Amino acid sequence: MTTQLNPPIKSAVQDKVAGGLARRHRQEKVFKWLGFGAVAISMALVAMLFVNIFSKGLPAFWQHSITLNVYFDPELINISPKPVQQAGESAADFRQRDLEWQSEVGRVNFNRIIMNSLMEVLPEDANQRNVLRLVTSGERFALRERVIADPSLIGQTLTLNLLTDANVDVWLKGNIDRSLPDSRQQLPADVRQWADDLKEQGVIRNRFSTSLFMNPDSRSSLASAGLAGAFMGSLYMMLIVIFIAVPLGVMSAIYLEEFAPKNRVTDLIEVNINNLAAVPSIIFGLLGASIFIGFFNLPMSAPVVGGLVLSLMTLPTVIIATRSTLKAIPPSIRQAALGLGASKMQTIFHHVLPLALPGILTASILGVAQALGEAAPLLLIGMKSFVATVPASPMEQSTALPVQIFLWQGNELRNFFEARTSAAIIVLLTLMISLNALAIWLRRKLETRW
Repeated sequence: MTTQLNPPIKSAVQDKVAGGLARRHRQEKVFKWLGFGAVAISMALVAMLFVNIFSKGLPAFWQHSITLNVYFDPELINISPKPVQQAGESAADFRQRDLEWQSEVGRVNFNRIIMNSLMEVLPEDANQRNVLRLVTSGERFALRERVIADPSLIGQTLTLNLLTDANVDVWLKGNIDRSLPDSRQQLPADVRQWADDLKEQGVIRNRFSTSLFMNPDSRSSLASAGLAGAFMGSLYMMLIVIFIAVPLGVMSAIYLEEFAPKNRVTDLIEVNINNLAAVPSIIFGLLGASIFIGFFNLPMSAPVVGGLVLSLMTLPTVIIATRSTLKAIPPSIRQAALGLGASKMQTIFHHVLPLALPGILTASILGVAQALGEAAPLLLIGMKSFVATVPASPMEQSTALPVQIFLWQGNELRNFFEARTSAAIIVLLTLMISLNALAIWLRRKLETRW
C-alpha cells in the first residue's frame, strides 16, 4: 500500500514546490519590470524637464543688437574738461570736483546722440518719437560711461553694437504673434517694420549676449538685465559656507565619531543633528532673519547673512556625510596604528583622515552645491530686493542666482523674461552639475583601496 501511495504524494509535493517557485519567479520579474518602469518614467520626466528648459533658455544666450556709427557730437556733449588733480589739492577736494564733472556728463542728452545715429539707417520721414524704441534705454548710460572713462571720444565716430529694446528682440525672435491687431502689439507698426527691414539689411543681428553675464539686473533697461550681481552674491555666499560650514562640520564629525564618549548627551546631539538635516530650509531663513538681522543687526540682503544662513543649513549635511565616511574606514587601520604606539590623535590625523579625505571632500562639495541652489531661506532675509549693482564685498546688498530666477519668472514682460529665466536656470544647473562632477572626480582621484 505504501509503495502505491508514495508516487502520487511525491508528485503533489513537487507540483506545489514548482508552483511556488514559478510564482516567486513571476513576482521577481514583475518587481524587476516595475523598477525598470519607475526608472524609465523618472528619466523621461527629467529629460522632458531638461528639453523644456534648454529649448526655452538657449535662445536667450543670443540677443539682437543694432550696428550704428555713433558720432559723439561736441555740440551735444558740451562739457568742461575732465578735472586733473592739482598740486597741493587734497584727495577729497579732487574727488568732489570729479563727481561734479561726472554729474555734468550725466546731464548730456545721449538719447539725441543715439537718435541721430539711428536716423542714418532709417527712412528720412521716420517718426522721431518712435525711433528710440528700437534701442534699449540702458545704452544711453553705456555711452555716458564711455565718455566718463575716455573724454577724448568727444568729436569722434565709433561703430558700436547697441542692444535692441526687449520688445524688439522678442518680435524679431518670433515670440510675438504677428497676426495680432495693432491694438494688442507692444510696438507701433512703424517700429516693427523698421526692425524687420534693418534685420533684413544686416544692420540688426542676433549676437551672443555678453550682457547676460556682464550686467547686473535692471528695471529701466530690461534688455540689458544680467546675472553679474546675482553671480557675485552667490559666490560670496559660497565662500562663506566653505570657510564656516565645512571646517565646523568636519571637526564636529571627527569629534563625535572618534573622541566623544558614548552616553546620553552624545546620543541626544546625534539625534538633533539628524533632525536638523530634515528641517525645511525656510525654517533656517526664519532663524537667520531673527538672529543675524534682528539680534546682531547685520545688513539685510547682504551675502554675509545669506552665507551664515546657508552655513547653518549645510552644517548637518556635512557632519552626517563625514561621519559616514569615517565609519567606513576599517577598524584594523586604527588598531594597527595604536598597536605600533601611535597616540589617539596621531591615529586619527595621520592614518584615518588621509583615507577619509575623498569622502570628506565629496560631502563638503555636495553640501556647497545644495546650498548654491537654495532660494527659500534667502527670500526671508531680504535677498529678493531689487539690486542694480554688482556687490564689491559680502557686506553690500546683493541677490543670488536662485532668487534672481524667482524674480525674473514673475516679470510682467513674460515674452522676454521667460527665456531669460530659463537661461538663468541653465547657468545655475551648469554650476551645480560642475560641482557634483568635481566631487565625483576628486573621490575617484584620491580614493585609496585597502
